[in-house]
Amino acid sequence: MANFAYLLGCEETRVAALIDPCFEPERLATRAKELGYRVEWVLNTHGHHDHINGNDRAVELTGAKVAAHSRAKFHVDQYLNHSDTLRVGEIAVEVLHTPGHARDSVCLLADGHLFTGDTLFVGECGRTDLSGSNPREMHHSLFKVLAAVPESAVVWPGHDYGSRPSSTMSDERRSNYVLEPRSLEEFVSFMVEP
Repeated sequence: MANFAYLLGCEETRVAALIDPCFEPERLATRAKELGYRVEWVLNTHGHHDHINGNDRAVELTGAKVAAHSRAKFHVDQYLNHSDTLRVGEIAVEVLHTPGHARDSVCLLADGHLFTGDTLFVGECGRTDLSGSNPREMHHSLFKVLAAVPESAVVWPGHDYGSRPSSTMSDERRSNYVLEPRSLEEFVSFMVEP
């Protein structure tokens, strides 16, 4: 499914988080250990199976706690809400609730890096035709919530669906056709077009 999973580590404290460990939690846990990091958190951008199916194994391997949005319908040790800050060592991870693809979708802003899950891809955005999806909420998430993210933020999406694995908010605002200015009604129509 071309999923991306991430290891976010604080170089000062050697504390780390796994973001959406999905299909290869063993690989992530091994890499963290090789780099000398202690994994304390599993952070989920949303609760779709292809993003959380590695959680249990990741927890088993690392002893980490799971954190996700308060609307999550899977096992969570620490619920998160919009504008909460979770610390990974000295790294402040800001939670941006970005429903649209899923009710519990969040983007995680950490030290100039934005982990977008399935809210924003390189050159695209997440689907809004699934159960729990909502194009009106996606419009708000993309054009209101993410509007506050700095141009320089590096975008790390949940899937390798674009022309490259990462981007910046500046590049996405300039070239992502989904982010072209549209009214709410225009956006809703755009998202349901085949």
